[in-house]
Amino acid sequence: MKVAASAKKLAVPAILLVGCALSCSVSNSNLVDRYVELVVMYVGINFILTLSLNLVNGYMGEFSVGHAGFMAIGAYTSAIITVKVFSLSLGPWIFPLAVLTGGMASALAGLLVAIPSFKIRGDYLAIVTLAFNMIVKSIIENVDFLGGPRGYLGIAKLTSLVWVFFFSFMALWVIRNFVYSNYGRGVVSIREDETAALIMGVDTKKVKIMTFMLSSFFAGVAGALYAHLLQFISPKSFDILKSTEILIMVYLGGIGSIAGSVLGATIYTVLLELLRPLGIWRMVIMPLVLVFLMIFRPKGITGLREFKWFIPSAEKKIKLFNYKV
Repeated sequence: MKVAASAKKLAVPAILLVGCALSCSVSNSNLVDRYVELVVMYVGINFILTLSLNLVNGYMGEFSVGHAGFMAIGAYTSAIITVKVFSLSLGPWIFPLAVLTGGMASALAGLLVAIPSFKIRGDYLAIVTLAFNMIVKSIIENVDFLGGPRGYLGIAKLTSLVWVFFFSFMALWVIRNFVYSNYGRGVVSIREDETAALIMGVDTKKVKIMTFMLSSFFAGVAGALYAHLLQFISPKSFDILKSTEILIMVYLGGIGSIAGSVLGATIYTVLLELLRPLGIWRMVIMPLVLVFLMIFRPKGITGLREFKWFIPSAEKKIKLFNYKV
């Protein structure tokens, strides 16, 4: 029993180390085409975005539509740190710090949005987050220090396949453990019936704010990775169209599902690349996909279902016990 428990404790760091080692070997060799590697990194970044929004829209049952605003805050904060605060030569060393700082700045913004939004019930979060996205874009466009409408230049390419894998794995591990914790059960209870959750003793306001901040944090992390992959960011990169893309990935893969986030990010990113010859028309086709999804499969491919390897073993035992009862 002790050996099995020790093996479980070592599984997470072992997977992380092996994954990072494989990513590093792929990046340093010519076995994989650079374009394919770039698409894989986009898939990883989109997975973080999808999973973070799924936490609010899928697990908690609220409707947020301004995720690109949090992504923008993470992107610009991390870019300022690597370009303005530290020397470019120190970039690779302080990159993880810049990414985490971008995430924390987004989480702080999430707190400022969540406090007034969750004082009232209903669909007001959608209106507030939409306004938040527009405010962030307008501020970036009108501040010269951030490059204004011209965009922010001089960002070093610090995002690699290793870092994308590392932060994708961390997002998966943190959100998966959060969802299956006591707070996670409170999040799901809010989705099912907020009044009943309140009667049962769930501090719904606190749970909502914590969940929204965690979601905003990982949106900022994705934004930081995105900025240091493209080496250029502009206000247009974080408009309502970007928020719509993230919504499509969430509802394509499946709400309330980690597996759905993996599928949604992968299918959408690869499909967008395959449709690239269509030019601007691909951006017309993809929102239409969202419309048809809402009509024919509103919960997505794996909505409210999960692959068994994403479910903790303790959770499986509880479900098995309940089933027998």
